[in-house]
Amino acid sequence: RAALSLTLFQAYVAVWFLGSVSRRGQDQSRSPSPGRGAAAAGSGGRRPLWACHRRQHGVPGHCGECPAFPERWPESGPQFVGRGRPALARGASSPAAPSLPINLLRGLGARAGREAAAGSARPGSAPCRPSGAPPKSQLVENSQHVTRERDFVVKSEGPKLVPFFKATCIYFVLWLPTSNPSWFSALIKCLPIFCLWLFLLAHGLGFLLAHPSATRIFSGLVFSAVGDAFLIWQDQGYFVHGLLMFAVTHILYASAFGMKPLALQRGLVMAVLSGLCYALLYPCLSGPYIYLVGIYEALISFMGWRAVAGLQLAGAHWRWTELAAGSGALFFIISDLTIAINKFCFPVPYSRAIIMATYYAAQMLIALSVVESRDLGGDLGLSKVD
Repeated sequence: RAALSLTLFQAYVAVWFLGSVSRRGQDQSRSPSPGRGAAAAGSGGRRPLWACHRRQHGVPGHCGECPAFPERWPESGPQFVGRGRPALARGASSPAAPSLPINLLRGLGARAGREAAAGSARPGSAPCRPSGAPPKSQLVENSQHVTRERDFVVKSEGPKLVPFFKATCIYFVLWLPTSNPSWFSALIKCLPIFCLWLFLLAHGLGFLLAHPSATRIFSGLVFSAVGDAFLIWQDQGYFVHGLLMFAVTHILYASAFGMKPLALQRGLVMAVLSGLCYALLYPCLSGPYIYLVGIYEALISFMGWRAVAGLQLAGAHWRWTELAAGSGALFFIISDLTIAINKFCFPVPYSRAIIMATYYAAQMLIALSVVESRDLGGDLGLSKVD
């Protein structure tokens, strides 16, 4: 218990430190750099990646007139503003291209590197200048900039989670006995979930009302708190009530995660794992629990399938919100499976610590899954809740 409390305290300190760092760097990240000019000030310091038109359409080679990307296309006029390179007017001929960075040469290939270094342009190839702002679906992202944006979003959410970490520490430090249930013990157990309510409300009531997914996650947290209160008195016959509350929670979470993409293979894997877990529990079940546990297993596995369906760990389009949703669902499954084994099969050592640690982690990650940077979502169309 002391070790777990110390771990939570370290997590609280880390979140506080990251939040203070993000607050100190927020003004600097939003203020334009002096060397970037008016175009940088107008675009808020973001650097979209404009690749060569030959690479964009899958044609090998390089036109020789593209400045070394990433470059900025200012909204004020049809010209490039490059690093140490004069602006090119529309239709003007390009001077000899300087030596490109080694990482760019590797990306374009040896042939394209020789052409770009020598300044040779293919006849009839026009400079890579977009005629206007492209739609969001066709915007080529600068992977380094998007990574910095994601890191900033994660750090900026840290201070809002401080009450949750404090409430979790209070629960594990007090460690009230389950043999003597009371309203005070129910309050202490539900307090971290109440803090997650405040975490979502801190983004504004309009945020919840405008995004149905966020509303469903918030409603799921409400039913979770009610289920936690019922499970305080599970020995007095309220275990089924808590089971029903958490079943509604999983339905709301699955609805929030959506049905796109479908990911049938992951759903099949989740169904097989759920069947194995139910086969493990079935000899120990009796009476109505045979059907109730089976239905609950189906619901939580369905929720886990929808949480991991959109998870992409490779490539430039992965989102930390999807990683949080998938991790939260897996933690939830581990917590509930530990409850079932401990109640119906055999006592699990340190079961309460395992159940509550994974449960609180699951709820925190699922609550984080609906949070996305408004600037990033507005500029690149990457909002999870949309």
